[in-house]
Amino acid sequence: MKQFVKYVLATVVGLALFSFLISFLGLIGLGSLVALSESKNPVLPKSVLSIHLEGNLVDRSQEDIWTLLSSDETLTIGLDDILQSIEAAKKNDDIKGIYLSTGLFEGGYASIAEIRQALLSFKETGKFVIAYSGAYTQKCYYLASVADKVFLNPEGVIDLNGVSSSTLFYKNLLKNIGVDMQVIKVGTYKSFSEQYTNTEMSPANKEQLQVLTSSIWKSLLDDISVSRGIPVDSLDAMASSFVSFQSQEQCLNWNLVDSLCYYDEVETYIGQSLGLDEGEEISILEPKDLLQDDLTQLGGGQEVAVVYAIGEIDNGTVDGINSSELAKTLRELAKNDEVSAVVLRVSSPGGSAYGSEQIWRAVELVKARKPVVVSMGDYAASGGYYLSCGAHRIFAESTTVTGSIGIFCVIPNAEGLMEKIGIDYESVNTNPFADAPNILRPLSDSERRILQEYVNKGYHLFVNRCAEGRNMPYDELEKIAQGRVWSGASALQLNLVDQIGGLDDAIASAAAMANVSDYTVTEYPKKKTLLESLQEKPSLGMDKLFFGTTLKRERDVLERVRKIERMQAILPYELEIQ
Repeated sequence: MKQFVKYVLATVVGLALFSFLISFLGLIGLGSLVALSESKNPVLPKSVLSIHLEGNLVDRSQEDIWTLLSSDETLTIGLDDILQSIEAAKKNDDIKGIYLSTGLFEGGYASIAEIRQALLSFKETGKFVIAYSGAYTQKCYYLASVADKVFLNPEGVIDLNGVSSSTLFYKNLLKNIGVDMQVIKVGTYKSFSEQYTNTEMSPANKEQLQVLTSSIWKSLLDDISVSRGIPVDSLDAMASSFVSFQSQEQCLNWNLVDSLCYYDEVETYIGQSLGLDEGEEISILEPKDLLQDDLTQLGGGQEVAVVYAIGEIDNGTVDGINSSELAKTLRELAKNDEVSAVVLRVSSPGGSAYGSEQIWRAVELVKARKPVVVSMGDYAASGGYYLSCGAHRIFAESTTVTGSIGIFCVIPNAEGLMEKIGIDYESVNTNPFADAPNILRPLSDSERRILQEYVNKGYHLFVNRCAEGRNMPYDELEKIAQGRVWSGASALQLNLVDQIGGLDDAIASAAAMANVSDYTVTEYPKKKTLLESLQEKPSLGMDKLFFGTTLKRERDVLERVRKIERMQAILPYELEIQ
């Protein structure tokens, strides 16, 4: 017995020591990863900023332990980091050029347009931009076309085939499992619910998507035409020939690229552009080497606050917009006398109508005291437009997806599913609507009528907010509402936005409206450190490791059905512009 106890105690002590050792080594490893991620290379004379685009582009970067631990170091790239590094490189005389390389990269056209504009501004200083890839996606080629020299691998490909938007429909899947999606909506073009109730696009939805994709495609062709000196009609004809499967020599003959070469030849060209001797090493910098820790200093003085509103509104995840927190931040900025103006950076497809109204109210409070300017990202539609419409001035990219002024409510009816799996349901109610809404039975006529009145009221409020914010008659605004999505270029013509431009343009406008020239740009909410993220959400980012982008759309649809609440002001949830 003593021997047994001795072995047990020895085992327990051994496991404890092993656990301690593993934890200790884990902390050391984590510390090494953090230190490695924070280390910066010095800026030497004749340096080149290397921007490698691979992974997913997000509006704002955030320290993420799972990105460090995963094998994919470029899981996400912050648009803010890229723009800040380009601006820093532009102002640093030791940095002579930018080398842009691309891989499997995904980002919205509006965000890419902002990077493109930053590169154009960089080139105005006389510095060079060189692009190289073995496989240019359409979005990457659109960005790379701005370069002084566009190089393609001799066995590489270019995707320039046109713009497309596709939708998955779940009606038959839901029918097979006995679920009927009951829809109450306002807006002929409000097409979110179609994926649950239709097997194909409605004529109205197909019409709006055709107009939207055509507008975005026109913007791409116009920009590429100016940069490459190729007529728009010729570019469009090339796209119709399936460029992806044309020969590399044909791409060269079409002037889509300047040369076919391997990386070592590109490296030699960069060295020659820098005036380096043969064999002399090139000083390569990464965006992180040029980033400031927190503030973008523009001289000090007063403060221009940039408030990020990114993701779905009140979608119940850490990645979306918490309307209560965002409204609180805006109210605090309204009272802060050191803040001269506020720029609201909106990149949201919308979400909760209630949450959108709370943010709208907070924007009004700021607007009563100081200038408010909105900068729209890839999406600022439905609820995203709701919280933008009251600003003094709205900026959007020509490829921004906006509008979608409409409201809907979806209530699943799982009565058929219960029958299929052998579950019966019955309730005893004291009042007619005591168990409403109930997903175990269909809506009654009176319930549907009351819900329709509720949604109509929400739509009227939404349109009225937009009409007042844009200083337009209600009837005039309502004609371009109806849940219809518009590109930024179309929105400008319809007076839904004021100017085509990016975040820097919005900041400059806000400062001018506040009559300040000596100011500092401060971002809200403050970025969390790696340690703060770990303490707050230990599991944050695990979905990226296990799911990545695989089945993401399907998972998001199911999650939306599970968490859907009351009225929604949101884009077609799966709207993707390729």
